[in-house]
Amino acid sequence: MKNIFLLFCFIINVSVVFATQADTVRIPLFRQGFHDKIDKEQLLIDKTDNKQDLYLHISKNEEINLQVSDVFFRKIDELQIWVETNENIATNNDKIRYLRLIENIIQNFRIDWRNRNIKPIDFPSVYNTFETILKGMPTNGTMLPAIEASSYEVAKLNASVFFESKEYLEAQKIVYLKYCSLHPDNILKTIRPFVNEIFADSLVLVACKNNPVQLYSYAQSITSPEGKLIHRNNNAMVKVVAQLSQTPNALLYFPFLDDLLSGKNTVENIKQYVGDGEISYDSIGYFKLLVKTEIDYYKRMAPPLRDTPIAVFGANGLREVLKGKAWQHFIKPINELHDATNLAVRMKAIQPLGVQELYFMIIMGESDIYTSSYKHSYNRLMQLMGTKPRGDSLLQSVHFDFFKKFIKMAANFNRLDSFLKTMPVANSEILMKAFVANLDKTGNLEDAVDVADSYSSINDENLQNTILTYVKQNEQKCIDENNNRGKIIYGLLKTIFLSADTSNKIDLTATIGIPSIYEISNKELQDEKGRIVQQVFFYGDEDGKTFFPPFLNSFPAKDWSIVHKKEWVEIKSIKGNVWVFANKPLDYDQNLDDSAQVHLAKYLDENEMYPSVVVHRGHSYWLPGTIKRMPANAKVVVLGSCGGYQNLNQILDISPDAHIISTKEIGKGDINKPILNYLNQSILSGKTLSWRDMWKSLGSFFGKDPSYDVRESWEDYIPPYKNLGAIFIKAYHKQTETAEEGI
Repeated sequence: MKNIFLLFCFIINVSVVFATQADTVRIPLFRQGFHDKIDKEQLLIDKTDNKQDLYLHISKNEEINLQVSDVFFRKIDELQIWVETNENIATNNDKIRYLRLIENIIQNFRIDWRNRNIKPIDFPSVYNTFETILKGMPTNGTMLPAIEASSYEVAKLNASVFFESKEYLEAQKIVYLKYCSLHPDNILKTIRPFVNEIFADSLVLVACKNNPVQLYSYAQSITSPEGKLIHRNNNAMVKVVAQLSQTPNALLYFPFLDDLLSGKNTVENIKQYVGDGEISYDSIGYFKLLVKTEIDYYKRMAPPLRDTPIAVFGANGLREVLKGKAWQHFIKPINELHDATNLAVRMKAIQPLGVQELYFMIIMGESDIYTSSYKHSYNRLMQLMGTKPRGDSLLQSVHFDFFKKFIKMAANFNRLDSFLKTMPVANSEILMKAFVANLDKTGNLEDAVDVADSYSSINDENLQNTILTYVKQNEQKCIDENNNRGKIIYGLLKTIFLSADTSNKIDLTATIGIPSIYEISNKELQDEKGRIVQQVFFYGDEDGKTFFPPFLNSFPAKDWSIVHKKEWVEIKSIKGNVWVFANKPLDYDQNLDDSAQVHLAKYLDENEMYPSVVVHRGHSYWLPGTIKRMPANAKVVVLGSCGGYQNLNQILDISPDAHIISTKEIGKGDINKPILNYLNQSILSGKTLSWRDMWKSLGSFFGKDPSYDVRESWEDYIPPYKNLGAIFIKAYHKQTETAEEGI
């Protein structure tokens, strides 16, 4: 009722202002056209919410709407009158110049708003800065303090309007510094016009700290303006990077940049492992040095030092290189030998590794390591720890670096219970309490998703109850501290965990407002023409070429017609309106599979066929390619490879309501085929697709399979209703979006 009254008062007030202004100020005919242009811009703004009523509906908060509307309509009109009545703006040309500035500020804001460079709620701030500058102009006031005091978006917009000012170039420098503060990654990409400014050297240092590898790339060209700027810099860190830019295989030295700067290590010492990057490269020694450095760096990052080494994160940072080398030298070789029966042959690559190196190899292989590779690596880890292994001692030796990831993986591969038994009960309880703690303190949801995924993988009821108890305790702590983010995270985890027990009869759709995770109707999969379109992504490696023919053979001629195109196949149901498109697994060495996917996506778009079912067929390292081209309206996503936080988050960012089927290891052709057959038959039937019914039916089918490998691999597949990590991400985004809409 209050908001309706405020709205009524606002409209009456605006009308009175219009009437008063019309009666008291006479606008000369030769300037009326410039006022009309301002009125036209106001009208275009007024129409942005599809209502022409001198009121902008930009938020659910009516007071915000009133504030923004007041500025756009009343205050802009008052500013026009100020121009006409101000004796210090004496000439006709001056008044026209001021009116044009008013027109430009609205027009530029409208364009930036349309391009999503600024939010409508920011217009009062834009106006206040603009008014301050404009009203100072008749008395030769300076615009620079107002630009300096504003946010980047506000400063940028105002500076662009006053482009004729003698202070424009100085204002641009202020705006650029604000931009660099927000986007340090873009400093070297944009600094060329400012290389001779006094602040250029300090910006180079900021760029170096933020992304030393990027600085290295620019430093390689010593004759470019950026290269000259870098090489003239006297800062010790910049000088080391500049030196490395002229050193062979320099990127292999970057993980140790902090130690090089401090003198703890030298280029000459590291070179004994790097060699020439190929023939004399010592892969074992280099990986061990990476692990040792990670342990040292992480100790610096932990209390009480809390000092983040420059070389830890980012492109070619320590952790990226550590992950890459773990995959290249250890995970890939043991994965490729998954059919080998002789363990000495299968696991030969990891034999030289010690306990700490194995720990980090396992952690860094989260997205890529096969189930069997993990289990043998874990057994080797326990073996190296002696006859009485102590898991708590292992974690202490690495300063608990990545311990939450290690616990999550142990849970996913059914090793958590045995790992916890390697330590005293009191220590295991402390560890699990720490596993669940501080999920609200990180910059993303990864730790919370790991807790959710771990819970879904644990079969021990006592351990589940322990985790649930700690989640409840943390929720209550966040409630007591009025910690909204913590309340949402722990509250959702509690609800999701309780719903996993069917006896609790918790309906997540009703409780947390997300679409059903247990079923999806046939109607939801149809497009506007009643078609159900499925897109299958194949890759041109050996596995892709091996499984493509059986994939085609899974569509019997009595039910489906298959048309071969140059780069893909079109599979159409004879009855119903179901379409399946799959790119051919063409040679990936020549990038032909990628081209086929690009051309297929273009073909589908041109024919207005938007896939609601997406299937990824290939290793996990191909998955980013599939996600990159995933259609926004995908409702069912079959990964056939590890989900993982980053992948799940990206998929749900593109397709927020997607039902995701994934597996902890590489998808098995013998399992993927029955899954897809069941999926396609269910779609053809026109009935609602029930994930519980599907999993019950397939579980019975695979349970009778004579192959132990198939039976074991089936246990690694996760249906949408058990994909607790994905459910948590959906629920969290839903909760936070609802909260933001109420602002």
